[in-house]
Amino acid sequence: MRVFTACTLLLLLLLLFLSSVESHRFHLPKSDGKYLTEDEQWLDQSIDHFSPIDHRQFKQRYYEFLDYYQVGGPIFLKICGESACLGIPNDYTAVLAKKFGAALVSLEHRYYGKSSPFDDLATNNLRYLSSKQALFDLAVFRQYYQESINAKYNLSKAENPWFVFGVSYSGALSAWFRLKFPHLTCGSLASSAVVLAVYNFTAFDQQIGESAGAQCKAALQEITELVDEELQSDGGSVKALFGAAQLMNDVDFLYFLADAAVTAFQYGNPDVLCSPLVDAKTSGKNLVEAYSSYVKDYYLGIFGASVKTYDQQHLKNTTVSDASGDRLWWFQVCSEVAYFQVAPENDTVRSPRIDTQYHLNLCKNVFGEGIYPDVDMTNLYYGGSKIAGTRIVFTNGSQDPWRHASKQTSSPDLPSYIINCHNCGHGTDLRGCPQSPLNIEGNAENCSSPEAVHKVRQEVINHIDLWLSECKGSPNIQFGAPLGILGSRLQDHSNYQ
Repeated sequence: MRVFTACTLLLLLLLLFLSSVESHRFHLPKSDGKYLTEDEQWLDQSIDHFSPIDHRQFKQRYYEFLDYYQVGGPIFLKICGESACLGIPNDYTAVLAKKFGAALVSLEHRYYGKSSPFDDLATNNLRYLSSKQALFDLAVFRQYYQESINAKYNLSKAENPWFVFGVSYSGALSAWFRLKFPHLTCGSLASSAVVLAVYNFTAFDQQIGESAGAQCKAALQEITELVDEELQSDGGSVKALFGAAQLMNDVDFLYFLADAAVTAFQYGNPDVLCSPLVDAKTSGKNLVEAYSSYVKDYYLGIFGASVKTYDQQHLKNTTVSDASGDRLWWFQVCSEVAYFQVAPENDTVRSPRIDTQYHLNLCKNVFGEGIYPDVDMTNLYYGGSKIAGTRIVFTNGSQDPWRHASKQTSSPDLPSYIINCHNCGHGTDLRGCPQSPLNIEGNAENCSSPEAVHKVRQEVINHIDLWLSECKGSPNIQFGAPLGILGSRLQDHSNYQ
């Protein structure tokens, strides 16, 4: 009886010890598995990093996920971009974190979601919304979290190796962070990273035509012509047909229709768009009605787009809300990066009425006089597609129109890979196929060429492995874990395809 009691007591003490030490590490994802964690954490962040006299601060939201973390291992910073950050998505970065024994952290972009410095988003209050301020947010967070994880594990002045990840605009931030703060990260993955600010982005529409193929492209061009004609004779009816009667500005409506088509190629669902359109064209059905079905059923339905995103009256709303991201991103477009998706002079898919002047008028109407994108200064500051950093790996999907604002030429210091397949779009390396909705752990089985995805992922793993190991010899990076512990984990890549 004494032995049983002693064993029971020992077991209870062991369980209590384990729960006290490890309880913060093991949080099962939500039942749908879309997020590794949605537990909010906060830090105090400076509103203006460039002012020596303005010491105002705001609360900035972030997340951490430590289930795969081995003490002293890497910290993977997954940058949130131009929308509310609701947690750490369970995409391919989760696989990488598990492989490398890494902590995963994610910082919400200033102004978006719950990280707004102001209660009102008037243009004057948006002057601190820029990529430059966001990069300093990341640098401050990196130092803050390093101290935080040291305290969590009772370590003194330990310095974990950091690696930065991002997709799209946050992919550009990932590249720019490594460029501007090379001493704070061992490297970065810049997935579909739009590092080149573009004033007249005609290559965007040209890629849509190429990705669509001859038959689908011809159908889309005919639809554009027919809708343009119907807008002149009975604009209210054609807008109502697409569920967009609220768009009073005709070119706002045309932009909405162009974006609806773009989404199919950008996010890996080309057949959802092209199959019914080609069928309607060959069988003599009404093309405009066929396209309206796609827009309402897929773009507004399954994909979840909102018509009001294209309404300039909505964009002028300065109230902080769940829909504020629309206004905020347009401000960044109108003040810094442009990416004006204008119609090419010849062979355009979108309406030729979507031109440079339309975009400039939108910027003026929504934000007032004097707001325009100085893309030359942006590219001068970061380098555009001639970015001159090191240890940045660029990845792009072959069907993604945004790849023409990325870095597509490769070099030893800045390797670049194109994932070639029928439905490889925006962020395929991290998201799999299609790129929306989320595929758990970036499942690539539904890509038309899973092997193409696996091949590039293997290259990414090799670069992360190499660059983390090179950090060991850097005087600016100190590992908390012994070299042998980390090194022994990084040799076999074959099971992570």
